Formats: sequence, structure tokens, C-alpha cells
Amino acid sequence: MKKRELFASRWGIIFAGLGMAVGTGNIWRFPRIVAQQGGGAFLIPWILFLFLWSIPLLIIEISIGKKTRSGVIGSFGKIIGKNYAWMGTFVTFVTTAIMFYYAVVTGWCLKYFLATCFQDLIKKDSLAFWNSFTSSWEPVLFLFAALGIGAFIIHKGVVKGIERANKILIPSLFILLIIACVRSLTLPSAFQGLNFLFSPNFARLADYEVWLNALSQSAWSTGAGWGLILTYAVYSHKKENPVLTSTTLGFGNNLASLLAAVAVIPTVFSYFSTQDFSHQKVLEVMQADSQGLTFIWIPNLFSKIPAGSFFLALFFLALSFAAFSSLISMMELDTRILMDAGFSRKKAISLICICAFLLGLPSAISMGFFANQDWVWGLGLMVSGFFFTIAVLKYGPKKFRQNIISTPGSKVRLNKWFDILVTFLLPLQFLVMLGWWLWKSYSGNPHNWFNITSPNSVGTVLFQWIIALGLFILLNKTIAKKMLSNKNES
Repeated sequence: MKKRELFASRWGIIFAGLGMAVGTGNIWRFPRIVAQQGGGAFLIPWILFLFLWSIPLLIIEISIGKKTRSGVIGSFGKIIGKNYAWMGTFVTFVTTAIMFYYAVVTGWCLKYFLATCFQDLIKKDSLAFWNSFTSSWEPVLFLFAALGIGAFIIHKGVVKGIERANKILIPSLFILLIIACVRSLTLPSAFQGLNFLFSPNFARLADYEVWLNALSQSAWSTGAGWGLILTYAVYSHKKENPVLTSTTLGFGNNLASLLAAVAVIPTVFSYFSTQDFSHQKVLEVMQADSQGLTFIWIPNLFSKIPAGSFFLALFFLALSFAAFSSLISMMELDTRILMDAGFSRKKAISLICICAFLLGLPSAISMGFFANQDWVWGLGLMVSGFFFTIAVLKYGPKKFRQNIISTPGSKVRLNKWFDILVTFLLPLQFLVMLGWWLWKSYSGNPHNWFNITSPNSVGTVLFQWIIALGLFILLNKTIAKKMLSNKNES
């Protein structure tokens, strides 16, 4: 029996966890959402939901991974019984489906960093360059490159691969973001952007969409409910405190988001200060989707500042670091599960890379397919988070807190408020958030809401979820037997 590898130190899981949480969503989605939702007012519910949704789920995940020493599927089977392994299988599939197109995004980031360095990207028509790139076969090549780099890191193992890579990527990412912030704040009219970001218009808090967008941003950005930090917790030490670690990861993730916003929003304000300035024009830029803001508008913005090419390269380098740190956590999730099933790490990685490349191809060559998968499985993360909540409810919140979360010798402990949060607030947040997103989809296209071929319809979401859930429930007995019987590692 092979002895399981553990992180070399507590900092190992901290850096790995930050790598998991801090991804492209922090850098390209957060600045866009915070600008759309009124700036400073958005930050209040966003921070609140860090404590009401994200940190509790991170605590649950770390506790389960540390206790069971199994991947997501095996963990559900061990915590609440083999009849519920299908829940873990769904969580795994959602994150894996995201990995297929997230590897494509990672390739985009790598391409744009190289283009900035070697193709003088800043002097090109950014819209034409983006359209030319995404309509070519280059995204396929960069998908292959992204998976190859990720596989190389995962193959090195937990300490020499994941831990060592994140100890380089995460500090470097924060340094690059700080440099970008400093440059952003030295631009003309930058403090108008800073004032917009941090001065709340309290009237905006009466808008329910501000609260729901804050909840969804916190839920997706921190990686809570993805099963990723559960996987890393498998390699944690017995003295690892889930509460302390989860809180550290939550605050670190939010800090990265704020740094990204400080780097981007004042730059947008500065760009328009040299023209006919208006807040409406700023919002028009930020209304673009994440790809449009990052790969079309950002090069335009940096083209107007001194040494813009240099700082644009730093921006895309930071974005690449964020993308890779998250991609390797997704790849490790599947690697851990295949190792639970009896595969060696080398064989598991080879199988994952082949599948990820083949199933990532549609997103690499079709933006419509990419948008559909992002919509379907991005929403699926809400269900994943809810399944973790169900697992605690079935086990018993008080019993889970005392037997699974509690760390001997630690002064950082949870009280009965955790029980109330899991029993009432987490399920309520899930129902409200999911219902809101599906209603927005329906109300935006009420006559075509169940068209399963429409990229952003309610129908396409429900159709793909039902197929996945039905298949996993049907195969539950076989999956549970395989995941719970193997003892490949101690």
C-alpha cells in the first residue's frame, strides 16, 4: 500500500487553496460586475456573503476532505452513505465540465501574453485580432499547451508539483496585481475611478439584483462548492484547522478581486478622461462580457497609457498565472478520483488530458458552444454547493461540527450559529440564487425558454442537468463500489 503524499507545510495548502480560488473570475469578472452594480454599494453584500455562503462551504469541504482522505465521490459515500455517491459524482462532473472550457480560457490568456510580448498587440485593432484568433485553429493549439503545462505540474505530485507551483504563481500574481494597481492610480482621473469603487451609494442596496449578483460572485469566485479545496484537503495534515484555513482563503480571494478592480476601473476612468467623459461611457465598457472586456477593451485601455505594452504584458501574465493555478486544481480533482479508483497518478493524468483535450475542442472552435457550457455548468455550481449542504444536513449539523470540523487542540471553533446557517441560510440562498438566474433567463426569452439548442435558455440547463443526474443515479451502485472499495493509498 502506497503512503499518501501530504503538503510539506500549512503554507502548502494555503497557497494551493489560494491558487484554486483566485482565477480569471477575480480579474476579468469582478471589475465588470462591481462597475455594473454601482461600485462601492456592491462591496457591502459581497463581503457579507463571504461569511454567509463561501466560507461556510469552504469549511465543510476542507473538513470532509481531511476526514475521509478521499476524492469528492468517495467523500460523499463515506460521509452520508454509498447511496449518495451520485451527488459527489455530479459535483465532480460539473467542475470537470468547467475544466474543459476553462482550459480553453487558460490558452487564451497564454496566447495574449505572448502576443503582447512578440506581436506588438497594443498597436493592433483589438476587436479584429480577437475575432481572427477565435475563428482560427490557434485556440486548439493553446488548449493543448495549457493542458500540457497543467499535466506537467500535476505529474510532479503534491509537494514538488502543486505546492511548489502555487508558491511561485500566487505570490507572483499578487505582486503583478499590485504593480498594475500602482500604475493605474498614477493615471489622470484615476481617483475618480477609485472613488466610484469605494464610495457606496446606499440607495443601490435597495436593488435586489445588487445582492444577488454579490452572492453569485462570491459563490463562484471563491471556489466554494466546487470540490476543489476538498481535494487539496485530502493532502492536509491532521492539525489543519478548517475554520482558520477557510477564512484565510476567503479573505485572500477577496483581496485579489479588489486589487484587480483597482487595476482596471481607474484605468477605464482615465481612458475616458481624455475624451468626452461620462459615467455612462464607463458603464458601456463594463457592460461588455468578460471576454469582451478582457481581450478587446483592456488592450485598448493600455494602448493609451505610457509604457502601455509593458503593463499590458504584466496584466496578461497575471491573468495567465491565475488561470493556471485554478486549472491545476481542477485537473487534480479528477486525478484524485481516478487514483481512488485504482489508477496510478501517471495513468490518471494521461487519461484526463486526453479527455479534456477532446471534450474541450468544441469550446475552442465554437464561441457559441463555449457560451452554452459556461452558462449550464456555471449554474450547476449552485447545485454542487447545495449538495454539500445536504450532506451536512443528512449527517447532522451539530454532529458534523463536533466530529468532522473540530480540530483537537485548536482554539478556533464553531458554535451553534453554524448549525443555523447550514439548516436555514445556505438552502435559502441556494433557492433564491438559482431561482433568480433561471427567472432572468426565462423572462429574457419567454417564448423560447425551453429550447434546448439555445445557448442561454432555461431548457438547455435543465436538459443537460437531467441527463447528467439521471445517468449518475442509475450508475450509482457501480460508481460507489469502485470508489469505496479501492485502497490504493493509506
